[in-house]
Amino acid sequence: MKYDGKIMSRAMERYKEDKERRSSRFQARQEAIFRAVPRLGEIDRELRSTMSQIVSSALRRGTDPLPAIRVIRDRNLDLQRQRAELLAENGYDMDALEEKPLCPLCNDTGFQKGAMCECLQKYYDREQIRELSKVLDMGTASFETFDFQWYDTQRGELGVSPRENMEKNFDTCQDYAHQFGPRSGNLLLSGEPGLGKTFLSACIARVVSGNGFSVVYDTAAHVFARFETDKFRRDQGEEAGEDVNRYLNCELLILDDLGTEMTTAFVQSALYQIINSRLLSGGKTIISTNLSPAEIGRRYSPQILSRLMGEYQILPFFGEDIRLLKREREQ
Repeated sequence: MKYDGKIMSRAMERYKEDKERRSSRFQARQEAIFRAVPRLGEIDRELRSTMSQIVSSALRRGTDPLPAIRVIRDRNLDLQRQRAELLAENGYDMDALEEKPLCPLCNDTGFQKGAMCECLQKYYDREQIRELSKVLDMGTASFETFDFQWYDTQRGELGVSPRENMEKNFDTCQDYAHQFGPRSGNLLLSGEPGLGKTFLSACIARVVSGNGFSVVYDTAAHVFARFETDKFRRDQGEEAGEDVNRYLNCELLILDDLGTEMTTAFVQSALYQIINSRLLSGGKTIISTNLSPAEIGRRYSPQILSRLMGEYQILPFFGEDIRLLKREREQ
C-alpha cells in the first residue's frame, strides 16, 4: 500500500507526542514512588551506574573484566531482590518501576520487520479520516445511512425510475468501496446537483481509507488552483507541490465538482495530466460532475472524453434535487 506523506508526517508526530506523554507519566509515577520509598530511588541509581563504572575501571587498567562482571551480577541480583521486597512491602506491583512499551509488537517504534506496525497504522488511519473530514461529512456519510425514499419510483422516458437507477449506482459504489484494490477501476459520477454524488463519494472514501488505502478528496477548482500555484507561483512555498504530488500518487483520488471551475487552457492541460498520469501509474480515480459526458468533451477536449469513456465506469444520476426536497419538507 502507498502512504500519503502529508498524512504520515502528522500520524508520526501524534504517535511521538503520545509516546512522550506516556513516558512523562511514567517518570512522574516513578518519582512519586521514590519520594515515598527513598531507598528504591537509591537502588535504581545504583543499578544504572554500577556496571558502567566497574567495567570501565577494569578496562582502563587493562585487566580481565570478567571478575568485575561477576561481582556486578551478584550485586545487581541482590539489589533486584531488595527492590522486589520493598515494592511488595509498600503495596506496589512488581513492575511498577518498569517502563513497558504500549505495543509489544514493535516496542513503540512504529515499525516491525521493515513495515509499519499496526499501532502506527491506527494513527495513520485516524489522521486520514481527520483530513477527509475537513471537506467531507465523514461523521454521517455511510452506506448504512443512505435513504432511497427521496428518489421517485415513477419510470420516465428512460424506462427506469430515479430510485431504480439510484439503487444500481448505490450497489456499484458499495461494491467498489469494499472491494477496492489494485484491480479496481475508475468511476465517473455524472448528473445534476443534489442527487447524492458527493454523499456516495464520501461513503467510498470512508470505507477505502478505513481499509488502509491512501485517499485524497478535493474539489476540482481547488485541485487546479494548486496545480497553477505549483507551476507559476513556487515562491509561495512547497505546499502546493506537495499537494500536486498527493493528487497524482495517492491510491484513490476523488475529484469532486468537475465543471464548476473556470475552464482555461491550463485547466484542460491539468485535467488531462491527472487522468492520464493516474491511468499510467495504476492510481484509481473517481470524478464527480454536473456535466454530461458530451458536455465534458465539449468543455475540455475529445482526448479527455475518450479517456473517460474508455477507462471509467459512468454512473448517471437523475431525479429531483434532494436538498430542495428536504428544504421543502422542513418548511
